[in-house]
Amino acid sequence: MISWYFPMLSIVIPIHNEEPSLLPLYDRLTAVLESLQKPYEILFVDDASTDRSFELLANLVETDEHLKVIRLRRNFGQTAALSAGFHEAEGDVIIAMDGDLQHAPEDIPALLRKIEEGYDIASGWRKERLDNAVTRKIPSRIANWLMAKASHVDLRDFGTTFKAYRAEILKDVNLYGELHRFIPALASFYGARIAEVPIRNLPRANGGSSPRR
Repeated sequence: MISWYFPMLSIVIPIHNEEPSLLPLYDRLTAVLESLQKPYEILFVDDASTDRSFELLANLVETDEHLKVIRLRRNFGQTAALSAGFHEAEGDVIIAMDGDLQHAPEDIPALLRKIEEGYDIASGWRKERLDNAVTRKIPSRIANWLMAKASHVDLRDFGTTFKAYRAEILKDVNLYGELHRFIPALASFYGARIAEVPIRNLPRANGGSSPRR
């Protein structure tokens, strides 16, 4: 058993047409969070899905008091969905992750250890990426290098959503456009301490890469 110092944990998950992955994600996530033996909540933000994602989550809410579902009126994009979830989150530590099972819930304790050590942000690092080397991996490395140089924040993976934050850090950051990728850089201006944590990079539950929204 791992004991954490913070009173409550919030998990914020933006989704858009993720019906096939939701039940496996919910089951694995619940198992991990229950093992921590701390209060928690799971907030799914449905970014105007056109499949049965919202209906499935609405049914789960009826059986699990830890679960909340926010439904956006139209497809605003991932940053807006994350911002809506952050606004509603009540936890002292907030973890953002994708809903397509490319992020392993079992990596959550590793992120939380860095918060327990005193860092304000624990940022996931896809050390072993599954992307095609030419079409995705090399351009991503170049983009990450450029962002690190421009922001003076030494991260190797700005692109992943999988990060843990102290809640007070997010209060200073206003999100729009694609700024969710740059939260560590924005927070660093307010003196945030940032650590990078290796995470697994898994294939999507329904195959292929996640579409930009």
